[in-house]
Amino acid sequence: MKWEDKKIKSILIRYLILALIAIPGLDIFYFLFLPLTKYPVYFGLKLFYSPVLLNNVIFIGSRSIEIIGACVAGSAYFFLLILNLSIPNIELKKRLKIILSSFSILLGINIIRIYLLSLMYLHGSSLFDITHKIFWYLGSTIFIVLIWFLNVWMFKIKEIPFYSDLKFMYKISSLKK
Repeated sequence: MKWEDKKIKSILIRYLILALIAIPGLDIFYFLFLPLTKYPVYFGLKLFYSPVLLNNVIFIGSRSIEIIGACVAGSAYFFLLILNLSIPNIELKKRLKIILSSFSILLGINIIRIYLLSLMYLHGSSLFDITHKIFWYLGSTIFIVLIWFLNVWMFKIKEIPFYSDLKFMYKISSLKK
């Protein structure tokens, strides 16, 4: 198989995987990451309180903390996966390490974020609402960008998402001629 044919096959496989994951929507990410998010928060709160977990709601006294889809950040996981799979010339083992690394970092940050917001809420902090909104609107974007650049640095990624694939496709196309 020629070098160009291998690259075209790689592009097709990577983008087909993204399309197949996108078809059911973000449900796969919520299914996987909801339990991985809510249980650590619940057990963390259990260190200082007597919480009760019922489905996706943590009850502490008369207060309740609901872990909803936006808290899980399924779209952030999907975006990190899109960035990862839109990079060419990465061996499967290394690609899996990058995905695992970026997902693990995001999960850890997200658990800490929800835990700290929960403590602020439970203590009636006047800064809870503004902190929650800053994390939601600005923090999530910053976290994703920082996680991606950290992975680019850690795994020495030289290619640019999407652009490198488009550049290659243009190079071999008849449009260039």
